[in-house]
Amino acid sequence: MRKIGFTLIEVLVVIATIALILGILLPSLQNSRQQAKTVRCGSNIRQLLLGLALYETENKIFPYAFDKPFPGPPPGGYPGNSAYDRMGWWWFNYIVDCSRKSSNRISVLWCPSRQITNRELKTNVLSGNYGVNLSICKVSSGLENHQEFVGTSLTTLDIPNPSQTLLVVDSGYSMISWWHATDIPPSALGKTIEDTSYVPGLRINADRYIWIGQEQDAINGRHPNKTVNAGFVDGHVDKVKAESLFVEKTADGYRNKNPLWQPK
Repeated sequence: MRKIGFTLIEVLVVIATIALILGILLPSLQNSRQQAKTVRCGSNIRQLLLGLALYETENKIFPYAFDKPFPGPPPGGYPGNSAYDRMGWWWFNYIVDCSRKSSNRISVLWCPSRQITNRELKTNVLSGNYGVNLSICKVSSGLENHQEFVGTSLTTLDIPNPSQTLLVVDSGYSMISWWHATDIPPSALGKTIEDTSYVPGLRINADRYIWIGQEQDAINGRHPNKTVNAGFVDGHVDKVKAESLFVEKTADGYRNKNPLWQPK
């Protein structure tokens, strides 16, 4: 009488076959998940661009990247951590429905691909999500050593090449400038969290001071092949190589700064 069941060799063959199939499929599944997150990230930036455009249309000027707390906190309270973030209104507080959302309710302010390990930074919407270009949305005060980013924000009329000028991009902090995308800025950057903003995956980040918990995001990047989602003033979003945003110091100035980072 023939025994019902599998021999040891048959079991091992089945296990080996399953392991082989998983080995083939898992990298593909992981890549699909990463691609899906990249698409969601691009969609987030597109919605933020729309919100900024609506604000500019209504007010004839883009909002501040950061403004002093007067006349009080935005709806939902001040974002960030008072230990290292400035308390006030940030650019996204001027966009309808953004102020009231937090890490407990995933919103367009949170990049699904961010690689943050520091617990405090991981729950801080200002860290490791999206940054607005300080050459367009400026700060109302502060940044004593960065005066070109202090003052009145621009309008679309001030931007002759809107399809080539960055407005919102994957970023290490909620505001970013071309100073963070060059290895030789006009003045040395400090170690405050604002000064350590970065373009994820940019080569120079390996030699910069990066806050603990953001190193992987800064050096290895967020999206496949060290790409970032970049939103432009005209409202379109491109997936571009992080290195394409690098600003190179030359003998007579900087290359790749205008109109990419600076509108003029």
